[in-house]
This record gives sequence, C-alpha cells and structure tokens, in this order.
Amino acid sequence: MSFPDLTPDLRTHMPDLRGRLTANQPLAPYTWFRAGGPAQLLFNPADEADLAYFLKNLPDDIAVTTIGLGSNMIVRDGGVAGVVIRLGGKAFGEISVEEGARIRAGACMPDVKVARAAADAGIAGLAFFRGIPGSIGGALRMNAGAHGGETKDVLVEARGVDRAGNIKIFTHADMGFQYRFSAAPADVIFTQALFQGHPGIPLDILAEMDRITATREAAQPIKEKTGGSTFKNPPGEKAWALIDKAGCRGLVVGDAQVSQMHCNFLINRGQASAADIEALGEEVRRRVKDTSGVTLDWEIKRIGCA
Repeated sequence: MSFPDLTPDLRTHMPDLRGRLTANQPLAPYTWFRAGGPAQLLFNPADEADLAYFLKNLPDDIAVTTIGLGSNMIVRDGGVAGVVIRLGGKAFGEISVEEGARIRAGACMPDVKVARAAADAGIAGLAFFRGIPGSIGGALRMNAGAHGGETKDVLVEARGVDRAGNIKIFTHADMGFQYRFSAAPADVIFTQALFQGHPGIPLDILAEMDRITATREAAQPIKEKTGGSTFKNPPGEKAWALIDKAGCRGLVVGDAQVSQMHCNFLINRGQASAADIEALGEEVRRRVKDTSGVTLDWEIKRIGCA
C-alpha cells in the first residue's frame, strides 16, 4: 500500500530540519521478523536538537511512532500512518565511561555493545545486557531484562524528548519501573541513559558474557527471523511452559511457526506476513487460556494497521 506523501509540507513547515525524511519507507527490513508494511514517513534525526526541533514543529494531528532495532516488534501489513522515528548514527550511538563505574550510552546503541563496553572498562553489573536483543531506548521503555538482571537494577537516569520538543531528564524514580514496563510518559523518545555498575575484573565479566551467549545459543532460536520472547511470564508461571502444555510447540499459521527450540519464540519461516505472525500469537493465547486458564500478555510490541 502507499500513503499520501507528507514530506513537502513538513519540509516547508520546518526549513531548518537537518534529518532525513523518507516517504512510504518499507519497515520490514528494520524488523527481525522481516515482515510488515511501510511507514507513511520515516524520520532519521541528525541529533537530539534536530529531533526536538522536529517534534516541536510537527502538527499535533500527525501520529508519532518510535522504533529501535526492531527486535521485539511486529509491524502490521497495512503499515504505520504518520511519522515513524528511528534514531541512528553517532549522535545517538555514543558510549562513554564516567567516574564511579558508570556508563553513558546513546539510545540507539545495541544492548550487547553496552555490555561489552562495560566489560572492557572493568565495570561489572551490566553483563546481563548481553542477553537482550535490542537497543538501549527499548530497554528503557520496557525495563528489559535477562539472566537475572533488569534495566531498573542499573539505571541512574534517562534523557529524552517529549512530543512538544522539550528535552527532559528522568530519574530512576521517575521511570516507575515494573516487570517489562516503564511508567515514563508514552510520548517521550529516549535519547541516552546513564548506568551504574561496580568495579570488576574484565576477564571475569567477559567470561560471564560468554556464558550468557552460550545459554542463549543453546536454548533460543537466535539465528531465525524472530522477535525474541513473545509473551510476558505470568506471575508465578513461565510462558514457555504454559505454551508447551497447550500443545503449541511447532504450531504453524501460514508461514509463521512456534519455535521447536523455545516455544515462547515465534519465527518467520521465510514468507510469513505480519498477519500470520500475529494470528499465530493469538491462537497460542487462546489455547493457553483454554488449557490453563491463564491469559498471556504480549511482550512483543505490535504497531500499525492490518
């Protein structure tokens, strides 16, 4: 499908904009599922000031959606109306080591690179980021965690830009972290974060990261087209165990399949549509509800229209 082109009007309305605007940009290449429709307009800001200028001058009736590395996301086949913002480049991808065993990282920096930078600097406590297939912006938004650690355990503060173009700082308390959730305002686009670790021995930290890598490779279909963990663990339960009990391991809808290796992962076997993937997830939810009486909540974010 194709949306009306917003670019000419926005360029006229924002003469000092430095970032890149692309009309009807396919989003499938930006997602790990490699499925889904286009963005009506994709905006790649030049830096934080450019992002703030864009948001301040963007008409209120144009919707804004933010994406990161696309590892925990389904973009529906009808695409995403309005503006999709994707951070990238040096302005949002820098990492710096600060005094007191702290790491500052841009929001588009992959979690694994933050873990590696901390290890190289002899900063322990951030190795769990090695097991999270996403970027720092996404980790802040959903309190991402793995292998016994969560973003809330190490965050000092986050920085972002709200829908009105205001740059804001959020303390740990401001983030309102819960399991796979942050209470930070939904309209904020995070641009960087400051993390607190503690002194450690680089070789020991790297060994811990290697153990995390080996565990993931042995138990998760990380080489497939997948979105990572599909459903949140219900209180006192494991989502994968409920899915397995419901007989969903290997279940197929279209060209989407529940992973045989880890049944809380959905995979695109090659030509799955976003509709196939989402329908498979909903069928899993239905069967788990029928079998165990438990309602699984999506962990994967779903955006756009069918």
